[in-house]
Amino acid sequence: QVQLVESGGGLVQTGGVLKLSCTTSGLRINFFAMGWFRQAPEKEREFVAAISRSGDNTDYANSVKGRVTISRDNAKNTVYLQMNNLKPEDPAIYYCAAQVTVDQSRIPPRSIGGFGSWGQGTQVTVSS
Repeated sequence: QVQLVESGGGLVQTGGVLKLSCTTSGLRINFFAMGWFRQAPEKEREFVAAISRSGDNTDYANSVKGRVTISRDNAKNTVYLQMNNLKPEDPAIYYCAAQVTVDQSRIPPRSIGGFGSWGQGTQVTVSS
């Protein structure tokens, strides 16, 4: 069983920068493709970004492409989400997700069902 703990959320101004972190415990992150999702009030949880086990493949939602970078440090059991130029539509609870994959280069589908383990989330707020 893997546990995921997110950190790094907070309040920033429009155009600001945040870097979210997600650290795993219980099992090493090397076994997992990792993803970030977000859920705004009264909206469904949506895909943000994902990265393969090896880190050589990434995937981004169109809404964040060019502003967000997902990365991982397997030695630290941590995946990151660097968010630049934050916009009024970005506020949400951001969730880290993990999925065991055999293929180190595979990225799971962009769906909640594509990931089997989830963190509790970290709040991101953007002020104008």
